[in-house]
Amino acid sequence: MRFNSLRSQLLLWLLVPLVLFVGFNAWVTYNNAIEMATVVHDRMLLGSARIIAEQIRYEDEALQATIPPAALELFQSDAHDLIYYRVVTSHGALLAGQPDLPAPPKSNRNEEAVYFNANFRGEPVRIVAFFQQVLGNPERAPVMIEVAQTQHSYKILSDRMWEHTVQQQLAILLLVGLLLLLGLRHGLAPLMRLRDRVQRRKPGALEELDAAPVPTELAPLVHAINDYVQRLDEHMSAQGRFLANASHQLRTPLAVLNTQVNYGLRSDDSAGKDAALRAINKGIQHGIRLVNQLLTLSNAETGIGHPLRQSDVNLIEVVQRVIEEQATVAQSKRIDLGFEFCANPVMVRATPVMLEELVANLLDNALRYTPAGGIVTVAVDGDQHGTLLRVEDNGPGIPEAERGRVFERFYRLHEESSDGSGLGLAIVREIAAASKAEVTLSTPACGSGLLVTVSFPPLPGGAPAAQ
Repeated sequence: MRFNSLRSQLLLWLLVPLVLFVGFNAWVTYNNAIEMATVVHDRMLLGSARIIAEQIRYEDEALQATIPPAALELFQSDAHDLIYYRVVTSHGALLAGQPDLPAPPKSNRNEEAVYFNANFRGEPVRIVAFFQQVLGNPERAPVMIEVAQTQHSYKILSDRMWEHTVQQQLAILLLVGLLLLLGLRHGLAPLMRLRDRVQRRKPGALEELDAAPVPTELAPLVHAINDYVQRLDEHMSAQGRFLANASHQLRTPLAVLNTQVNYGLRSDDSAGKDAALRAINKGIQHGIRLVNQLLTLSNAETGIGHPLRQSDVNLIEVVQRVIEEQATVAQSKRIDLGFEFCANPVMVRATPVMLEELVANLLDNALRYTPAGGIVTVAVDGDQHGTLLRVEDNGPGIPEAERGRVFERFYRLHEESSDGSGLGLAIVREIAAASKAEVTLSTPACGSGLLVTVSFPPLPGGAPAAQ
């Protein structure tokens, strides 16, 4: 059974050792009860044997044994035990009692008592054999007096002693359990108050919790909650800005499309309608691209936490596919589009679809902002230290002061003259982060344009990137 309650777990870990201790103590108590009952039983047997020994006389040149009632009255109890006795001389002559009573181990020293257990007439008995010399007896050997008792009263005595002690221990265990419950309830009260403070918060409240009134042990939890709240606030703020910007970016093209549709409906000549249709088509294409980029950005952000989706991908093949897809755009602007790479495959660890989106966005930005007749060069180089993907153009470039902001969503450097969405480099950064790659912006060696470098780490296990 699994305990999900902290109170139950603490109580369990406190009570289990205590129960084990009580169980061990009960076993020790049981042995002690048996030992004590044995001592009491043996003393009664010895007392009875001494009383009988005091009544043995040497008279008329013979030993005489008289059994006084007091010797047997010692054993009166509710257990109704059977008492047996035997008095014999050193030569084995029976003076009184049962002749078949078991004999003790060999011993005949004066004033010595020997205790032993035996079975007599189908029942277990406890026997004492007491040796004593008789005054006036010419024989120096002592007389042996044996007294035996069945063990009903002995068993009752030991059980009562053990039960009494165990009852006390169980009562103590119950009291300790109640005290532990009260203590745990009081000790966990600060945690319950912290829970109540969190539950009383209104939806959307992201203020930090006050760590002053909580115990020292709960302070790390409060600090962790505050840290999470701060990160959640930043994330929600970023998402809020993203949604606001996305809604604005979508609202504007839709408004333009609506205007163009109305213009086309009001226009009487076919040339006006054709112009409106061409404008609508361009607006739809822009909207489709914007929606696709928004979806790509969302997938890139989700892919950061799922490295299992990644695999070893040949970066050269990915770049070649993207260049083939965008070659028409380069030709329409008379841009010299080149690709520099080595003969061997260059492998990187990434999600294939996302890696293709990264290259496509970099190349799209370069072709979009490079003027007609310009040059765009893509280069791939890899070794045991990692892989470099470089996209270089001779366009207007990005001022150094603006290079940190161009990775922000919907940020466009030349917003008035650009038809882009401002998501390209943001997508590149998110996809690169998912592959643990770094994106840097710099000025090419020629002194103009933009050089975007994506640095991929070495493959896991130290395998070289170029194979």
